[in-house]
Amino acid sequence: MVRRHAGFTLVEVLVALMVMALLAVMAWQGVDGILRTRQASQTRLDQVLRLNTVLAQFEQDLHELQDTQVVPALAFDGATLRLTRRSERGLQLVVWSLREGAWWRWSGVAVTGARELQDQWLTSQQLQGKERGWLRVLDGMSTWQVYCYRNNGWSNCQSSGDVAQPPAGGANAPKTRVVLPTGVRLVVGLAGASASGLTRDILLAPHLP
Repeated sequence: MVRRHAGFTLVEVLVALMVMALLAVMAWQGVDGILRTRQASQTRLDQVLRLNTVLAQFEQDLHELQDTQVVPALAFDGATLRLTRRSERGLQLVVWSLREGAWWRWSGVAVTGARELQDQWLTSQQLQGKERGWLRVLDGMSTWQVYCYRNNGWSNCQSSGDVAQPPAGGANAPKTRVVLPTGVRLVVGLAGASASGLTRDILLAPHLP
């Protein structure tokens, strides 16, 4: 009698290997998807934390806004926001600007004299982006707009606003003084296919000298 030994045929082995390979590919795709999702979530969380930190600094600058009647306390030209704020050592010019898909902040040295403040304001209008004091605070920013709350409504801060009588302050002082708004609305557009816009309303409490 001829004994037949139990075993697998070559076809059965190949089929089993193919099934195992498919299962391995499916398992790897699942693990890779989980890792990618986790990485994307962590990246998004880091961006949100960074954005909140930058917005906190932006709000702090606005909360320290000072109307000096010597230079404009707040001026926006569509790309750059210039403001005069209080600091521990005096008054300080701060500039927020959108350049090359990033949000930048420049801060001048604190001054105590009107002439020094006027000189800093002129300097802030001539900045090229390479001067000392610039800080790249946020990447991935595509657009931004600033609105001012005046006369019970929001309007573009580039408009003339409420104009008061010309102050006395010399030849270099502004010919007219724009009354500060009671609130500022920041609208930010973030770059990326999955990114969305952000709107933040900030209540102002300016102090006259």
